[in-house]
Amino acid sequence: MKKTRKVYVGDVAIGGGSPISIQSMTTKETKNIEEVVKQINDFEKAGCDISRSAINSIEDARAISEIKKKTNLPFVADIQFDYKLALAACENESDAIRLNPGNIGAPWKIKEVIEACKFHNIPIRVGVNSGSVKQEFLDKFKGVNASSICYSAMEEIELLEKNNFHDIAVSLKASSVNLTIESYRKFSEMSDYPLHLGVTEAGSPKKGIVKSAIGIGTLLAEGIGDTIRVSLTSDPSDEIIAGKDILKALDLRREGIDLISCPTCARTKVDLIEIVNQGEEKLYKIDKNLKVAIMGCPVNGPGEAREADIGIACGHGEGLIFRKGEIIKKVPEDKLLTELLSEIEKIG
Repeated sequence: MKKTRKVYVGDVAIGGGSPISIQSMTTKETKNIEEVVKQINDFEKAGCDISRSAINSIEDARAISEIKKKTNLPFVADIQFDYKLALAACENESDAIRLNPGNIGAPWKIKEVIEACKFHNIPIRVGVNSGSVKQEFLDKFKGVNASSICYSAMEEIELLEKNNFHDIAVSLKASSVNLTIESYRKFSEMSDYPLHLGVTEAGSPKKGIVKSAIGIGTLLAEGIGDTIRVSLTSDPSDEIIAGKDILKALDLRREGIDLISCPTCARTKVDLIEIVNQGEEKLYKIDKNLKVAIMGCPVNGPGEAREADIGIACGHGEGLIFRKGEIIKKVPEDKLLTELLSEIEKIG
């Protein structure tokens, strides 16, 4: 993994070799305190590390301190255009600010935000995406591409650095997977600021998870990236689950159940698809670090089940439950999932 600078969002470290953190964003108006509190606490239960909320009014900004009293996750205030909202977010104990300095306006406004962030020890995430590249760079680099995105980000960063502010994280998102990858690769060579990874406007879970897994996963596999958000047109909990699955697939995170299952074939003699679908929903709610295998094939299934912490190897209308390579019991198909969950409960 590329060594980047370390910044802190609340008590969560980003960069500098810290574990990759998962972020998501609330969907309720931030001034509706109880609704936002519920969402953030649900995020925490799902395995999220950092929560972000849009700050669109002074009422939203004033709600931050009340929200923080009832939640545990670090709070990021997402600001667009109005520097006064950034100042209010700082005063109300936001743990980080997300903004584009170029959208704030006059240099004196940017300086006021920077000084407030310095005073409150709050980092700033500079966010540039393919839809917000300045015309100057579009002209210079002949359109939206990795160069125009990266140099737009560098200009934003320089506005902060000129005011002796370096507590910065950076995102360079595009809806194109290839452009996202190219932009982060290029910027990673240009700078050592920590990177917030994501494919913006990725779409519904069906397509968005695929695009995000390829984009985020490719970069993480290359050692690029320090925190992630899977942006989906869906319930935010889907983003968190997808983020966890990406990190688990790369062995970057072990928290929670790691479920493996076979794709089924003519050798499968149980309704494996239904067992896995039901099992997945229940297993994701279990707070244990376990590798669980649900295998339908009598040829390869026993081997995979033995390698897992616990697993099922199915035969004809029944299955064997293995734990650490040892057969525990033989179970009929209609009791497989119940017995598997029962055995998982016994594991300390």
